Amino acid sequence: MKGVIYVLTALAVFGLALWAYQENYRTQQVLSDTQQLQREIGAAQIRLSVLRAEWAYLNRPDRLRELADLNFDRLGLLPLRPDQFGQVDQVAYPSEPDLPILNPVDVANLEVQQP
Repeated sequence: MKGVIYVLTALAVFGLALWAYQENYRTQQVLSDTQQLQREIGAAQIRLSVLRAEWAYLNRPDRLRELADLNFDRLGLLPLRPDQFGQVDQVAYPSEPDLPILNPVDVANLEVQQP
């Protein structure tokens, strides 16, 4: 009986060792994947910061003013002036559309019932 218990215990230890071995490699793989994702996120953040810097450089007011002056003949752009802006109450918003009548009732031909 003791021999069977020793064999079962040894098999359990081997089984747990195999399981721990597999979990160790899975954990290492997940850590490797996480590091790769972190590197990709860092590279994307660098690209994003470069794109933001380029956008800020291209949208400089003096550069846009020069482009508007150079292309005035083709575009007809005029400089903005304070009198071109209005108040919110001066904006003409479209009126709300009337709801459609789906089931009209002809009341001209209805008889009135007396109580």
